[in-house]
Amino acid sequence: MKRRPRTEPERFFLPDFCASRAVLVLVLIVELTAVVLTLARASSSIGFWTDLARTSAFLLWIGLAGAALLCWLRPRFERLTVAQGSAAVLATITLLIAAISEAAFLFGRSEIAEATGTAGLFPQQRWPFLARNVGIGFVVSALALRYFYVTHQWRRNVEMQARARVHALQARIRPHFLFNSMNTIAALTRSDPSLAEQAVQDLADLFRANLSEKRNTITLEEELEVARIYQRIEQLRLGDRLKVVWDIGSLPMRATVPGLLLQPLLENAIYHGIEPLPQGGTVTVTGELSGGLITIVVRNPVAGGQSEREGNRLALANIRERLALLYGERALVKAGRFDSEYIVTLRFPYVESRAKLTA
Repeated sequence: MKRRPRTEPERFFLPDFCASRAVLVLVLIVELTAVVLTLARASSSIGFWTDLARTSAFLLWIGLAGAALLCWLRPRFERLTVAQGSAAVLATITLLIAAISEAAFLFGRSEIAEATGTAGLFPQQRWPFLARNVGIGFVVSALALRYFYVTHQWRRNVEMQARARVHALQARIRPHFLFNSMNTIAALTRSDPSLAEQAVQDLADLFRANLSEKRNTITLEEELEVARIYQRIEQLRLGDRLKVVWDIGSLPMRATVPGLLLQPLLENAIYHGIEPLPQGGTVTVTGELSGGLITIVVRNPVAGGQSEREGNRLALANIRERLALLYGERALVKAGRFDSEYIVTLRFPYVESRAKLTA
């Protein structure tokens, strides 16, 4: 049975209006807006403070009622896409403004307003009053939604970048690989010194690539070279038990990719798939370019009853987050066991390296 990997659900981009801090900020914004509108009107028929009081009361009704409504509807909005949620929030706030504006107009025509002498503070023309409030409310709400979305995406990217750095540091050096490589090199120094020298050079190149702070984005050609260096080192240890088939002739080598994109996948395929099998196996790496999207698939056999290990999930989470930082929602990472194989699929846009373009 095919299983999809779990992904962390993305939080809704609107602030939580159930929280008291968000309501306090909303009240402050409402009061500042009331001051600006009162100064802009500069009504001569009523005093400044009277105009400010009625404007503040009206906007507070809208602000507090809108916060309560968004707090109540938040679980429903969270199940929608960003576009659907934005449209639903915008429609909800617009209808709320229309309802409160209508209620204010009707109250101004009521006997209570006449008896208290406050009828003059309320609008006398219904449709201009409703149209003006709905129009202003729609524009302000749309701008606020855009601001909340951009702020949310910026905060999310900062959090993802921080997590990606931590995961990258955790995944850079696996002790078992270092110890196995050193043991292999020690054995080769007695049997084949020239091959041992080449292994030392490959190990140095691999760790230089892994530990470099200037490899946030590199070309696909450079990333494939790092993966092949890793393959050569593991080949010395596993011998004929390890076979790697590269079917990547159609991939654009100048494509921009995050550093350490393929080498961790190859490492997982060997460590979790090939090494536990007494007879070994074959890792297959295929790639294609279609419709402006690069697709890379890494396959490896798995032992019976083997489940996905923590190290595998860590590397995949790291790759998923770094692709999302570079390409956003256009990037895709899928992984899972299918029958006797573990398959990882990467898909991301083809963006040609600027370094190569300007070279």
